[in-house]
Amino acid sequence: MAYAAGKDEKCAAMTSEVVEVPASAGALEIPSVTWYKDAGLLKLYIMIPILFLGSTTNGYDGSLLNGLQTLDPWQDYFHNPSGSTLGLFSAILQIGSLCAVFFSAYLADLLGRKKAVASGTIIIFAGMVLQVVPGVTRGMYIGGRFMVGLGSNICQGSAPLLVLELAHPLHRGKVTTMYNTLWYLGSIVAAWTVFGTMGYSGNMAWKIPVGLQGLMPGIQLIGIWFLPESPRWLIATERHAEAMDILVKYHANGDRQNTFVQAEFAEIEGTLIAEKQYTNQGWQVFVQTKGNRRRLLLIVLVAFFSQCSGNGLVSYYLHDILQSVGITSSYDQALYNGGLQLWSFLMAIIFSSLLVDRFGRRTLFMIASVGMLTTFTIWTACSAIYAETGNVAAGKVVLAMIFLFYGIAGFAWPGLTISYTIEILPYNIRAKGLALSLMIVSAASVLNQYINPIGLQSIHWKFYFVYIVILVIEVLCIWFFFVETKGRTLEEVAVLLDGEEAVAAVEAEANHTVGEKRDLGVQSLRYDGRTVL
Repeated sequence: MAYAAGKDEKCAAMTSEVVEVPASAGALEIPSVTWYKDAGLLKLYIMIPILFLGSTTNGYDGSLLNGLQTLDPWQDYFHNPSGSTLGLFSAILQIGSLCAVFFSAYLADLLGRKKAVASGTIIIFAGMVLQVVPGVTRGMYIGGRFMVGLGSNICQGSAPLLVLELAHPLHRGKVTTMYNTLWYLGSIVAAWTVFGTMGYSGNMAWKIPVGLQGLMPGIQLIGIWFLPESPRWLIATERHAEAMDILVKYHANGDRQNTFVQAEFAEIEGTLIAEKQYTNQGWQVFVQTKGNRRRLLLIVLVAFFSQCSGNGLVSYYLHDILQSVGITSSYDQALYNGGLQLWSFLMAIIFSSLLVDRFGRRTLFMIASVGMLTTFTIWTACSAIYAETGNVAAGKVVLAMIFLFYGIAGFAWPGLTISYTIEILPYNIRAKGLALSLMIVSAASVLNQYINPIGLQSIHWKFYFVYIVILVIEVLCIWFFFVETKGRTLEEVAVLLDGEEAVAAVEAEANHTVGEKRDLGVQSLRYDGRTVL
């Protein structure tokens, strides 16, 4: 979906030709380019990992408490928290994340993606300091975790948007999916940092891992200024020439006459002009059209299932699960946790990131969810056998099933939770939609962290049946409601969800502004065989 546009003199001088979007493909023709052989893309993708640190930081923060619970000095300092107190220690991070929904979308759209990321990293750093200062109280520790959660989701509300909006369309799937798989890298660092401090007898055993929460945000705060701003945000704020310069530099290796970049710029700008009338609307925009209501449903489903498919049990209460199958040594628990995080990271990178453009999003979601249902069912059965008989072999099968569960989850959930969500959203509601997704993720995590310890303590392995039911519902929802976005530009995904309604809106807006646009250099752009400008 696109039509021509361009307001700056630089853009007006680009071309006076008709740019044709092939009707047979129904989409902008994307050229094949090898990123490491293209100087512009090579430079861009070397810098992109600075944004990945947002996900890595989130993984570190989200997994840290799991490891800290295995440290006796931490348990002694905070008087062996359990039950609702331990639930608060876990949930306060997500409560802070939940509160970020009121800020992240507006910061991303008003300040730009880069400044919003910087704002989040500063808040994370302040929260880390509050947790490690001498004489830290329980209240200060909880307040620090709240600030870390708040800052993390402010950062998360912009960093993946900038990844998505900078990536070349050919590589968008792999790059954006890789963003959230780096969550596991943070969890790996957290797990092995805790393992490395197990020999310490004093408070430094837990303060060193907590203090390292500021390392990755610090690197990101410095590195973010070397990245370009989002071309879509620049166009939306009437800085068209800057946006074109970025696309030319990184997507065409400095070739201003590159026809793909000219068409890409025209498609982005044309779509943003058509969407502009909706940009300043509130959150009710998600229920005003059939396409947006479908997006809202997908956002809710993806966010909820990403946290409530049984993975929340291991993410926050691995200590209790290992205790239930006879693994009681702190050393053994920390070693198992570290190995599990490394395994999960490798599986997510191999399957989710590298196969996303080969198999497509919906297929990977189905593989993951069916596999998770199967392994979790076996996990539940063997937990029951161990609880009733003490059978050592059954306990070992539980440990194996946890590994297989996270391995099969790696086909989709680590990477696609963020990337699929932002792919299905048009620019004008992308920041709000991501904020909404993060809010639901945080709310689901809070729910997990309060309910799981109560369920595990009250009915033990029988509590697992709740997640078997959820996984069955998850498989059905993916089959009936999820759509495939493989092989489409961001602007074309809007057509996929909105259908003819979106095309008609673009054409109406184009006809309304055609007199203004005729002076801007690009005479016309054709979509699906029709001239829309």
